[in-house]
Amino acid sequence: MSHIFAAPESLVAAAMDLQSMGSALGVANDAAAGATTGVLAAGADEVSTAVAALFSGHARDYQTLSAQVAAFHQQFVQTLTAAGAAYAAAEAANASPLQAVEQQILGWINAPTMALLGRPLIGDGANATAPGQAGGAGGLLFGNGGSGGPGGAGGDAGLIGNGGNGGSGAALGMFGGKGGNGGLLYGNGGAGGASGTALAGPGLAGGAGGHAGGLFGNGGSGGAAGDAGANSPNADGGAGGAGGRGGWLFGDGGAGGAGGGGGGGFPTGAGGAGGAGGNGGWLSGSGGFGGAGGAGGTGGVGGPGGAGGTGGHSGWLFGNGGAGGAGGFTTTGNDGGLGGAGGDAGLIGAGGAGGAGGNATANFAGGDGGTGGVGGRGGWLFGDGGTGGAGGFATLASSGGHGGAGGAGGLIGTGGAGGAGGTGGLLFPATTGGTGGTGGVGGTGGWLFGAGGAGGTGGAGGATAFNTTDLTAGAGGAGGAGGAAGLIGNGGAAGGGGAGGEAAAATATGGAGGLGGTGGVGGSLIGAGGAGGTGGAGGIGTGIVAAVGGDGGGGGAGGNARLIGVGGAGGTGGSGGIGGGLTAAVGGDGGGGGIGGNAALIGEGGAGGAGGMGGTGTDPGDGGDGGAGGSGGSLFGSPGGRGPDG
Repeated sequence: MSHIFAAPESLVAAAMDLQSMGSALGVANDAAAGATTGVLAAGADEVSTAVAALFSGHARDYQTLSAQVAAFHQQFVQTLTAAGAAYAAAEAANASPLQAVEQQILGWINAPTMALLGRPLIGDGANATAPGQAGGAGGLLFGNGGSGGPGGAGGDAGLIGNGGNGGSGAALGMFGGKGGNGGLLYGNGGAGGASGTALAGPGLAGGAGGHAGGLFGNGGSGGAAGDAGANSPNADGGAGGAGGRGGWLFGDGGAGGAGGGGGGGFPTGAGGAGGAGGNGGWLSGSGGFGGAGGAGGTGGVGGPGGAGGTGGHSGWLFGNGGAGGAGGFTTTGNDGGLGGAGGDAGLIGAGGAGGAGGNATANFAGGDGGTGGVGGRGGWLFGDGGTGGAGGFATLASSGGHGGAGGAGGLIGTGGAGGAGGTGGLLFPATTGGTGGTGGVGGTGGWLFGAGGAGGTGGAGGATAFNTTDLTAGAGGAGGAGGAAGLIGNGGAAGGGGAGGEAAAATATGGAGGLGGTGGVGGSLIGAGGAGGTGGAGGIGTGIVAAVGGDGGGGGAGGNARLIGVGGAGGTGGSGGIGGGLTAAVGGDGGGGGIGGNAALIGEGGAGGAGGMGGTGTDPGDGGDGGAGGSGGSLFGSPGGRGPDG
């Protein structure tokens, strides 16, 4: 017995195409009718008249035949359209009975497991609605877990399926629910629920993300934490929920949730820590990002910002480490939060970047910026280290945060660059501007092959306020040292020192420039030393009367070579600040050049750095001395030349 299969959508589409074709042919026939049915004779003779009459007659016959064909075409289109509508109506009529049959069959299949375990074999778990109620579990064979009610956990999946999302407690001031776990074979973990703001007391932790399935899937993201009670004293913000783990074979870890803000009572509370990122799958997968730290409480002397969450580690074989979360900021008189450390890679992959330190923004009492997080380690076999996080900045007479160190490379890989130091705060109400943060140290290069990471730049010093006198702006932060190489590779270049703060008031002195960092040591077998960092420029004097420029920072020493390789060049000294004012404008002295790095066995010594130029003014500053060159190799190599004076 033969069967006919019809697709109603295709029949309707074909009818529409035929309708368009008929319309186009009708327009063409109408356009040609006038010129072809009344052909003029080429001359007045009988032959020309007969030929014209013959062609005109053929054209009239064609128009008659075309009208008959158009009528048949229209009838065919109508029949085809009606057939498509009839098939569609038949399918719609059969849909409800088929769905009912499907539900009956699923009911028979699920009946034994529902009776024994209260759980279907195939089907999604029910979504919860009541506060604190967990979502239903998914089918044992196939099905997703249900979402939790407010504050309730998400349901777990069975063999194949995604975990349900944890319920949010934000509207009712409750904890966020934990995300459900993915299926044992395949499935993603559910997201953790966000927590609500506490009516009083500490903030509530965010819900943790659910873990991925046994073999494949991504971990769920952690929920955001709740803020502490608005007027509660010593009440810290809640911690962000941790991200879920990726599948055992493949899958990325979930991101951590953000920390909650501290309470505003007296004394105020600290911001909550960000949640840690979930680890990647055991075989392959990247770690999740760490959550951002919460803001410190406001009111009186504010609480410190919360620390950023740690980035998740990658899978054992492949994958990158997750980035650390940023530290939380603070607004009144306390320190910014620490940046979270980047996650480590497994066998092959890059380390995660460290999170930035939190900023210390204040209206009347300053705090220091937070220190940046350390970069994660590169893969054991191959991979670069993660970049260190930048230090947070300060706003009032406090120091900027230090940059985080770069992560080490693996067996083969470059060390991560150190993070930049944060900017120091403005001089108010103290007598000295805030010092810029120190740049982070570059990461160590791969044990077998790889260059050391570059050092971070020092932060700029804080300026003086325009309405103060006889005060000193903040000094620039020192540059970070370059990372050392492993067996074969060059040492990392050092970071430059930060510029000194500006002397914006009369008789004020600009801040000294920060020292340049020391270049990294070259490879233990082969490799050149890294270049020393440039000294920071001295702060310029912009006050109307007798503003003194700050001295330039000294250049950093070049890195030494260990066996075969040239020493690194010394860094250039920073230039002295320009003196300001209409009278007695004193320029700052230039910084000295850095010493060149030494060669060990075979190689040239590094050249000394040039001295910085003295600052201009009615009483200009002195130039800095050039740095001495490094010594040449004991077996072969000449010493480096002395740098020129400024």
